[in-house]
Amino acid sequence: MDIKRVAIDAVNETIVMTVVHMDYKGQVAKRINEKMPLATVKGFRKGQVPKDLVEKQYGKAIKQEEVKKVVDLALERFVQSERLNLLGTPLAKENENFDWDAEELTFEYEIGLVPNFEIDLEAKNNIVKYIVTADDKLIDGQVERIQKQFGKAIPQEVVAADSDLTGTFTNEEKGISNTTTISVTTFNKAAGDKFIGKKVGDVVAVSTKGLFADDHQLMDYLKVAHDDVHGLDVEVNFTIEAINGAELAELNQELFDKLFGEGKVASLEDLKAKIKEDAEAQFAQQADQKLLLDVQEFLIESTKFELPAEFLKKWLQTVGEKKLSAEEAEVEYARSEKGLRFQLIEGKAMAQSNIQITFEDLKAFTTKAIRQQMAQFGQTNPTDEEVQGIVARVLSNQEEVKRLSEQVVADKLLEVFKEKANPTTKEVTYDEFIAASYGE
Repeated sequence: MDIKRVAIDAVNETIVMTVVHMDYKGQVAKRINEKMPLATVKGFRKGQVPKDLVEKQYGKAIKQEEVKKVVDLALERFVQSERLNLLGTPLAKENENFDWDAEELTFEYEIGLVPNFEIDLEAKNNIVKYIVTADDKLIDGQVERIQKQFGKAIPQEVVAADSDLTGTFTNEEKGISNTTTISVTTFNKAAGDKFIGKKVGDVVAVSTKGLFADDHQLMDYLKVAHDDVHGLDVEVNFTIEAINGAELAELNQELFDKLFGEGKVASLEDLKAKIKEDAEAQFAQQADQKLLLDVQEFLIESTKFELPAEFLKKWLQTVGEKKLSAEEAEVEYARSEKGLRFQLIEGKAMAQSNIQITFEDLKAFTTKAIRQQMAQFGQTNPTDEEVQGIVARVLSNQEEVKRLSEQVVADKLLEVFKEKANPTTKEVTYDEFIAASYGE
């Protein structure tokens, strides 16, 4: 057998294999002999069919099967021996006029190669690392929400300016149907005024345009996707199912202990400090995530390399349970190209920065995540034995291991990016951070 690579360009090649009779004749002869006792041909008893008739009836199919085995094994070994870094898998070139009776059988496979490129993590950029602070407005609002949450709900006959409403937003055309609880004061004034005096069972129609001070609240109350909230201008119906006023909970030691544990918060000042601390810890995670996304976007835009696009589009038509048409593959490639580019960039960044993931890294990350989750449900002091038991169960699940490994990689890359990308630091309020995050 002769096998060689034929370069087309930097990321596209063809593997050409020439198979001769000696490569498969022994196995074909063995299969023919095995077939003879089982062969059935009209006019002959089973097992008494002459060999030439068996070869005539079954030989071509057996030959094709054995040649395919030879070719598949040779292709796999060749890719390994050449250390080819492939995108996708080799695609056989179709040949409608292939001559199976030829002395030499030639097979061609298209392959797409991972491009060679370098990344500059320290390149000049406009990336901002946000330090998000909890301002007085946010803290005071959270204090009021706590008082409402732990206060006493007072049923009301009609809606007042400060009522809390439970009901369902609907719009059939946009597929909106979400039950929620919302304060009248959350709406803009014009919309809020429409509810005053209404009763349970009444339906109030409002426009989504400007319904809230921040369009992103449509995501919370109407469950509208982020890509759809900007400029959304449709009419939604709100069916009132309950009307309540609120007797605010008293800010006393009993409430503080209930929220944070005995003696940890002793005054309104302590409460505000705790809210600020918890909020800013959460904001820091969101800011890190934005930084990671911004660095990803920068690296994708600034790191130029060619992909075997046409090969990948053809390859996409062959994978998956449902075969794609050429048009569907074109759409799928456009959707996934950016992700593929960053996957390659991420691998290069890990190699350049010598980032490796060990089992101990994975175990430590999982342990921290489990402790945080347990704390959220009030288990602030679990034993090491309890935590490690949960960690062991989580890490026995391969899907969880894969998901957690991706998070560990992201965390390690984030630390590298913080150091090498040298982003500009900017302190902002949460509202300013949201505006910066969504380009508003």
